[in-house]
Amino acid sequence: PVRVAKMSKSENSRCWRGCGEMGSLLHCWWERKLVQPLWKTVWRFLRKLTVELPYDPAIALLGIYPRDTEMLMHRSTCTPMFIAALSTIAKTWKEPKCPSTDEWIKKMGFIYTMEYYMATRKNETWPCVAAWMELEGVMLSEINQAEKD
Repeated sequence: PVRVAKMSKSENSRCWRGCGEMGSLLHCWWERKLVQPLWKTVWRFLRKLTVELPYDPAIALLGIYPRDTEMLMHRSTCTPMFIAALSTIAKTWKEPKCPSTDEWIKKMGFIYTMEYYMATRKNETWPCVAAWMELEGVMLSEINQAEKD
């Protein structure tokens, strides 16, 4: 919103979702109260996968991971989770509602399917399956818990 306001010579650089805050990219993608529940869910999933990442927008938005070699090992799992979250946030861009955790899980399932097909095509199925198997278990437990609630 801030950049669009400058380009269109408009005075209104406030968030499009009606919260009244300055509409910077960091605000729209990370700081908004409506997107925070989704990011907290992403980090909860990471903890269930025993991936301890700092709660930092540079990691999720820019792909800048800590230099810790153990963290770099988990990039193939974390990055698709972040991409699915960003896509889910973008889908509700101008709407005053929280991005859906269910929608995020569906997007991760789609990414998993595409990664599996690409790995199969390259005859590299096992690394793909190993990376996603644990995440799939967490996704299924989250879906089952949501159905119980």
